[in-house]
Amino acid sequence: MKLTINKRAEMLQVPGIRQFSNQLIHYPEAINLTIGQPDFPTPEAVKKAGIKAIENNQTGYSHNAGLLEFRQAVSSFFEDKYGLLYNPENEIVITNGASEAIDSTFRTLLSPGDEVILPTPLYLGYEPIIELCGAKVVYLDTTDTEFRPSPERLESLITSKTKAILFNFPSNPTGVTLEKEQMDDLVAVLEKYNVFIISDEIYSENTFFGEHVSFAQYETLRNRLFLIHGLSKSHSMTGWRIGYVLGPERLMEHVLKVHLYNSVCASVPSQHAGIEALNECRHIPAEMNVEYVKRRDFVYKRLTEMGLDVVKPNGAFYIFPSIKKYGIDSYSFATRLLKEGGVAAVPGSAFTEYGEGYLRFSYAYAMPVLEKGMNRLEKFLQELSVL
Repeated sequence: MKLTINKRAEMLQVPGIRQFSNQLIHYPEAINLTIGQPDFPTPEAVKKAGIKAIENNQTGYSHNAGLLEFRQAVSSFFEDKYGLLYNPENEIVITNGASEAIDSTFRTLLSPGDEVILPTPLYLGYEPIIELCGAKVVYLDTTDTEFRPSPERLESLITSKTKAILFNFPSNPTGVTLEKEQMDDLVAVLEKYNVFIISDEIYSENTFFGEHVSFAQYETLRNRLFLIHGLSKSHSMTGWRIGYVLGPERLMEHVLKVHLYNSVCASVPSQHAGIEALNECRHIPAEMNVEYVKRRDFVYKRLTEMGLDVVKPNGAFYIFPSIKKYGIDSYSFATRLLKEGGVAAVPGSAFTEYGEGYLRFSYAYAMPVLEKGMNRLEKFLQELSVL
């Protein structure tokens, strides 16, 4: 018998973000504005907590759901910040980053033939997992509503096959946030239909103005809602791989089983670092946001001065300008920008077909890097318009 691999795995492609960041090895002088990774160091107290755990030989397995002390810290954070009550004993699972939380949740819920609605453009890590489960993605276009999902359009896409709807706000790649009135309108639709809600709020602590509102704050959704979160963005801990998923006990017992067969437990030294982050370093995201706002304002101003149409983001650390007026597809545009302009950005097409005609720039970089990148972009656009 011929040896074969899973056809769904065979169809997977390297995401557009990595395609362009991986090319940088051939362009050592290029300015890299592709990766959504804070350039701030992990807070000193958090690093020391991780080091102390290693020195104290706290390097074995934890409970599959994570250290109880860490789950208690997660529970306390969400209660104090958002008024959410999640039982640390049976409604919280610590995962290897928010990515594994998403994977374990989808694999718990989805069967072949199910449909999942995704507002687009969107982060490119969801769709492959859904397809690996044999389920189908249904896109909710937001490009003509300033990247915020239309309640009417959402309702028109819900069918008997709809198993779940995923939201990611603040948004990657657009940086857009939802105001409470907009969420109220979406929730009014969601209340009518018996579907699961997955809310990836990994960027919630990177909301710049106004208060982040969580879908989990709507009591009518809580019995079928999964809240995805973690410390990668809020505390500059991408490499520590610490995330968590919160949900109702009757569902979380199954997520826990999928998680434990996937990875047994999250890194224990990283969990100890996470305890410090949530108990003693809650102020860190606000301090980083001060700098992110400066960077956001600078990049937004420069892009608009270059004549690019762009929605001003209010969260995360991405900006998503339109390049449609140049009549060049986003992949070709980004390739030329890298090769000719010396700036690496992510083509909008990496964020589904609805991202075509846009570029994503990350401003999770120091101001001197952003200044140099914007200067190069401006020069490239001036020369491009002459061609």
